[in-house]
Amino acid sequence: MTVTQDKIIGHIGLGYWGRNILRNLYEMGILHTACDSDPRIVEEKKSQFPQAKYTVAYGDILRDPEIKAITIASPAVTHYQIAKEALLAGKDVFVEKPLALTVKEGQELVTIAAREKRILMVGHILQYHPAVVKLKEIISSGKLGKVQYIYSNRLNIGKLRTEENILWSFAPHDISVILMLIGEEPVKVTATGGAYLNQGVFDTTMTALEFKNGVKGHIFVSWLHPYKEQKLIVVGTTAMAVFDDMTKEKLFVYPHKIEWKEGKIPVAQKEEYQVIPVDASEPLKLELTQFLDSVRQNKKPVTDGEEGLRVLRVLEAAEKDLAGAVPLHRNSAANVFIHESAYVDENVEIGAGTKIWHFSHILKGTKIGEMCVIGQNVAIGPDVTVGNNCKIQNNVSVYKAVTLEDDVFCGPSCVFTNVYNPRSFIERKSEFRRTLVKKGASIGANATVVCGATIGSYSFVGAGAVVKADVPDYAIVAGVPARQVGWTCKCGTTLKPGKGNAACSKCGSEYKIEDNKLAVIKENI
Repeated sequence: MTVTQDKIIGHIGLGYWGRNILRNLYEMGILHTACDSDPRIVEEKKSQFPQAKYTVAYGDILRDPEIKAITIASPAVTHYQIAKEALLAGKDVFVEKPLALTVKEGQELVTIAAREKRILMVGHILQYHPAVVKLKEIISSGKLGKVQYIYSNRLNIGKLRTEENILWSFAPHDISVILMLIGEEPVKVTATGGAYLNQGVFDTTMTALEFKNGVKGHIFVSWLHPYKEQKLIVVGTTAMAVFDDMTKEKLFVYPHKIEWKEGKIPVAQKEEYQVIPVDASEPLKLELTQFLDSVRQNKKPVTDGEEGLRVLRVLEAAEKDLAGAVPLHRNSAANVFIHESAYVDENVEIGAGTKIWHFSHILKGTKIGEMCVIGQNVAIGPDVTVGNNCKIQNNVSVYKAVTLEDDVFCGPSCVFTNVYNPRSFIERKSEFRRTLVKKGASIGANATVVCGATIGSYSFVGAGAVVKADVPDYAIVAGVPARQVGWTCKCGTTLKPGKGNAACSKCGSEYKIEDNKLAVIKENI
């Protein structure tokens, strides 16, 4: 096939929405090569749109010098990586919403596009919808008076997803439009929702936005709704406007008025609605035409990377609030990171700079200090105290009656118990024995600490050991059951005592041994 100069677009992703982009690019005569990782889809599209090249490897598109720009409609989780590779390959990029799945990734794409002097456009299609363009004109003209409130419903029963929740799948459209209509970003974002089909994947969400100029709005999205609805309503002081994408006439103005009876009783004076004529052009074709014009003229599109980044900031704020279906930031200090898959109960205190990673659970009444790192699949609590700068590695459970002082290290899969002789059929919560891990102690991977023991300051429990008795300060214990096998410096280096004294070969700290205890002469750390 001979490729003309107009055929400069490579398209990646031929699935649910990508097939519509494919059709438009093909009809516009600008499609060079189309790509999908599924060979069956590729073969199907070859028969429908034969005058194009096809591949199952998007790298082929990135390396082709005839292709000047790329449209991306792959799954959302792949947007960042593919867009990044495309920009670095010297291609202009159109990426379907969302731009990425984190603000950090989105910012990186914007930075790369600016550095490489490439076009970066995001598929927020409603900003190209003739009815939305007309709605913006109506608001700007003052026909609605002062805008007070905007809300939207995007509801359906149909394609369900497990790789992204409804917020990221549906809400970007309406967030983009509302930010455009208001002309600023919200100062406050809150969200609530429900996960009914897959745990942790929200099927419905309600996002509330508050703006500095006093306007408020909400966005209701759901894929568990008995019928399809795509509607946005703008309430002004003198009239209201409705954009309904499911009706033949898309845009309506309701010039209802509110009159005050006797100066204090509001009464609605209803008026007949007006149908606002709008162009019937397909929004997707208008959007892709904007991208083509931006590529050819090297001009910024309406929905450029910065606009996509503004939408991402709202999405990320809403996502964090959804994760806070439990109020995890109410008692938490600044700069706390809690992964979206982690769960934090109410009445938990978390110190500044602490990070809590995937699938971990912090139970009620627990206090975690500053600058701690809590690994994956960790359970802490209830009513546990963890000091500052502790590191608790993957698959550790720190139960009630266990206390960790500052600077404690718990190796992967180490085990604490809190009942000495447990039976599943006998309740023994009143028999919990306290376990104390003192400042600076380290517990090796897969070690077990039987309840009632005290692990001394800066001591070291070897990997796989079973501790059934107290461990002295600075002692090294190993084996089953654990026995002392040496002494350790505060820095973690094994000491080699001689004539009752010991000096660390690494940091130079000095100790003496008296009555089977290590006493500090001088510590250099």
